[in-house]
Amino acid sequence: MTGLHDLLLAAFGEGEDLNALQMAMRALAVFVLTLAMIRIAGRRALGQHRAFDTCTTVLLGSVLSRAVVGASPFWATMAAGAMIVVLHRLVAMASVRWPWFETMISGDKRELVQGGRRDEKAMRKALITARDLDEAVRRKTGDEASPVERAILERDGGITVKVAEPGK
Repeated sequence: MTGLHDLLLAAFGEGEDLNALQMAMRALAVFVLTLAMIRIAGRRALGQHRAFDTCTTVLLGSVLSRAVVGASPFWATMAAGAMIVVLHRLVAMASVRWPWFETMISGDKRELVQGGRRDEKAMRKALITARDLDEAVRRKTGDEASPVERAILERDGGITVKVAEPGK
């Protein structure tokens, strides 16, 4: 057992006094273990871009970076990362089971334009300016002067625009 311990200590180092090879080995191990954690978390972890998904990725990156640089004990840091992934998975499962919980965690859409009319109150509540809305229209149509039938602020922060049909 001492031989394996000595080998791991030589490869990964201990504490903050690490050489370049030890940090590289730690980075490799953290990468492989993080990839496994993200696979366990599910595709949603990086795909939905909602607040709770972003929180998970930021926390995971922040916590696991400490293992690479030796600022915290390696296995304790990996355990903290695993706990973040497990919590993410539990929140996602609860969101699937209970719609009210999903709304609490991820929010709900907001109608910014209905029937061609901007809802200034909804835009203020969502902190969306007229220029933000114009930009979304330009992205959709290439021209901000296009008449908009409906615009929705999605839960991920994107704006979905439906252009009015000509003649309506």
